[in-house]
Amino acid sequence: MRYEPNAREASGRSAGTEPWHDLYGQLVARDRRRMYRRRRIVALSVVLVAALVLGGGIFALTTYLGIENGIKRSQALNGGAGLDQDVNILLMGLDSRLDENGNALSQEEYDALHSGSSDDGGYNSNVLMLLHVPKDGSTATIISIPRDDYVDLAGAPDGVKQGKVKQAYGYAMDEAMNKLKANSQGKSDSEIYQQARDAGRKAEIETVQNFLNVKVDHFVEVTMAAFLSVAKAVAPITVCLQEATKDTYSGADFKAGVQQLNAQQAVAFVRQRRDTSGSGVSLTDLDRARRQQAFIASLATQLKQKGTFTDLGRIQGIIGALKDKMAVDQSLNLIDFGLKAKQLTDNKTKFVTLPIEDFGWSDTGESVNIVDKTAIQAQVAELLSPQPTSSAAAPQSTAQQAPAQQAPAQGSQKAPAQGSQKPPAQTTPAQPAPAQTQPAPSSTSSYDAGDWSSSLFGGGVPCVK
Repeated sequence: MRYEPNAREASGRSAGTEPWHDLYGQLVARDRRRMYRRRRIVALSVVLVAALVLGGGIFALTTYLGIENGIKRSQALNGGAGLDQDVNILLMGLDSRLDENGNALSQEEYDALHSGSSDDGGYNSNVLMLLHVPKDGSTATIISIPRDDYVDLAGAPDGVKQGKVKQAYGYAMDEAMNKLKANSQGKSDSEIYQQARDAGRKAEIETVQNFLNVKVDHFVEVTMAAFLSVAKAVAPITVCLQEATKDTYSGADFKAGVQQLNAQQAVAFVRQRRDTSGSGVSLTDLDRARRQQAFIASLATQLKQKGTFTDLGRIQGIIGALKDKMAVDQSLNLIDFGLKAKQLTDNKTKFVTLPIEDFGWSDTGESVNIVDKTAIQAQVAELLSPQPTSSAAAPQSTAQQAPAQQAPAQGSQKAPAQGSQKPPAQTTPAQPAPAQTQPAPSSTSSYDAGDWSSSLFGGGVPCVK
């Protein structure tokens, strides 16, 4: 593991500057170096699936509409907890340009998504969100896992022991595909493909479990193709931005304040991670993750308000767009889950992004996020099992930030033992906790959601960068 040039020096500054500002600047610079990489839209499908889940009812209707048979059931995970218990559901979004059966999309879809062709992309889990649903129907939590976090990869697929958290799927799938092709035992190409996909899913799930020290009970996986069709079915979508911004790469061109988006604008909203207008607006991968969280919160609220899930025609269109582009585990009861999901918007779902300590390069020269595994596991444990208290939400939210503030440097994932960096750079902005001071979101109002390092709560239209 190598740090970014000057990263450790920057993270250690204390005279008159906040370490977090230096860390954020490094991320802006890193994302600018990636400007010419092919754009990806896999995040969009995960965002919409999460929003539809939180809107309530979408999965409950699938069986009644006779559509569930089109949804891929995976063998990668079996026997997860029922919804009468606390449940953790991993939402995975792949950068594949194929559907769940390995088939190419239509040229119209490729053109609309600006995503290249079936030869582009791969099987990285470019979006990872852990949805925690308490058995008592209280506040649910969605934890965004930054895709470039440098972690141990479960089973060392393809001989790779450590890498970006998103890479476990692709490495394991490739390893399984090669083994199965070498000894097919009469299996068809389709069977080999699906077994290799399951190997990828299993490795990704186990990698996340080991990284966060949680049990994943169920998973929902989507490819990138569903977003545009579903966005058309649910548009217009209300969002709020703190600043006006433009970006020639994603096509974003937004004013400041509350506004309604059509499907193509929604694509740009959740894709944008830079501003090319020269206005001084700084955006990064982590700001994009916050955009996605805000989009989920806004859309879930609007779907509930509009009674979308009592409109069978719209539901059939939404499910039709998703069914061959998503997979779930064997034991996830879609009807029960849909009924349970109706509680989530009533209780102001909480959104959190896991902290990052620093930036560096892997042994293969890839830019990665250096993280403190010990601190992250402590934070996740607190988020999923907060200590009982009769106090208001503010003290509890402060406690949830505490593990990241106390992170020991030696716990960093593959970080040099002599690391001179200060405690996680998120500590300075996390202390003000913008989410604590904002007014309780209502279904009709927008509110300042702060930056990506603070918690965001659903129930309204969050205003973000």
